[in-house]
Amino acid sequence: MPRPIALRLAAAAGAGYVAGLLPSAELAAKAAGAGDIRSLGTGNPGAANAIGQLGKGWGYAVLAGDIGKSIAAARIGKRIAGDTGSHVAATAAVAGHCYPATKGFRGGKGVATSVGQCAATFPAYFLPDLALAAVTGAAPWWKQRAHMATTISALMWTGAATVWWRRGWSNLWGPTPTAALPVAAATTSAMMLQRFQAEKGAVRAFLEAEAADDQATDHQATDHQATDHQATDHQATDHEGAS
Repeated sequence: MPRPIALRLAAAAGAGYVAGLLPSAELAAKAAGAGDIRSLGTGNPGAANAIGQLGKGWGYAVLAGDIGKSIAAARIGKRIAGDTGSHVAATAAVAGHCYPATKGFRGGKGVATSVGQCAATFPAYFLPDLALAAVTGAAPWWKQRAHMATTISALMWTGAATVWWRRGWSNLWGPTPTAALPVAAATTSAMMLQRFQAEKGAVRAFLEAEAADDQATDHQATDHQATDHQATDHQATDHEGAS
């Protein structure tokens, strides 16, 4: 690869990574007065945890921010290094979101950021990808199997990218399909799956804590009911004695 092209691609990657560092969830949590999003819920600084802990308004703002930063990265990358630079920068934005150097390389899972990447670099597949995400996100069975759903989505995205490249199909407003399209999709998919695997323990601990809180609440409610019942019995006994 000629040196000027390599330098431009490196610059695109750097710009994309910096864009990915934008801490949408942390900024939203502070604006909402909720403190550090990493200490709330699952501790994940992503849109899903933000929706659960901050509410839909702030959560969807985080979602938009995470999608937007990879779209912006793709556009910047294209200006720096052409179509391939668009893929490089968008993928780097996902890397910045998932592995932020400013946070000890512990970031989000990259789902929303990958949506922005798909919209910017593979718009021909964006609607099918969005439809698949909507179906798996709405169905309770799939919600409990998020890692499996993400794996299927990643395989379909990478597979479609490969087909578009090999057949030379139209990519709407996105870059002309080249080998960079499936390589970028596969790279982002690998990052997302690794983050999902890494977050399994935190999600499991959060769900177990929620279940324990529910059990404690139920137990307290049962104790209150028993106390109220005993008080009623005492009142009835006192009434009978007075009679």
